[in-house]
Amino acid sequence: MSDIALPTASTATALAIALSALAMTAIVALRYLVSSGAFALATRLRHPGLYRGRGAQMRREIGWSLASTAIYGLPAGIVAWGWQAHGWTRIYGDIDARPLWYLPVSLLLYLLLHDSFFYWTHRLLHRPRWFRLAHAVHHESRPPTAWAAMSFHPIEAVTGAIVVPALVFLIPIHVAVLGLVLAIMTVMGIGNHMGWEMFPRALVHGPAGRWLITATHHQRHHAAYRGNYGLYFRFWDKACGTDIGLGDLPPSRLGPRA
Repeated sequence: MSDIALPTASTATALAIALSALAMTAIVALRYLVSSGAFALATRLRHPGLYRGRGAQMRREIGWSLASTAIYGLPAGIVAWGWQAHGWTRIYGDIDARPLWYLPVSLLLYLLLHDSFFYWTHRLLHRPRWFRLAHAVHHESRPPTAWAAMSFHPIEAVTGAIVVPALVFLIPIHVAVLGLVLAIMTVMGIGNHMGWEMFPRALVHGPAGRWLITATHHQRHHAAYRGNYGLYFRFWDKACGTDIGLGDLPPSRLGPRA
């Protein structure tokens, strides 16, 4: 008889969760590097020299961001393991499991709830104590670049990492819609920090722009260190009197006219 001890069920579960977390960390890191790298390349092509002289800043942004990917990867790994191994989440893959109208409704619901959580935690992080403790790391990027979207102190990274994983245990969502939520989060997070506007001026300065957050709006937050705390929508800023309007990007960095 062999004396080699077989792993217990709890050990096997812990190992499975750890491997899932490592895999998700790798995926989040790759998503960050590819997405931010693509936007940084677009910046170099469209606005040559915009990031000139910011090499040290961008290296710092990348370092903090890669540290954040491990924090994002842990809850994501638990969700992935729980969904695949036990079906614990409300994620579903059968398109016929719910009415088609629920797909856009769930997308909007996730974005609204994520935006609400982000607004209030972001606003809290601007209180002097929390700013010095954590959020100052993000605002060390003056002004931020396309690499800064995940440049967070670990405390702030935790607040950003738990929202969507928590929601999938509460609100049903199709796996493709969940992917779209993550894509929107990535694009808006990076686009709002890259220093130029990718959306048309008619959208930014039109009726839709009064409710949507783009780079022009978030630029004002980084310039003033106050107000404009939302992520996707301006609703909470307007309701709470913290909307300080659009920033003053130079004309050359505004979006296309049409």
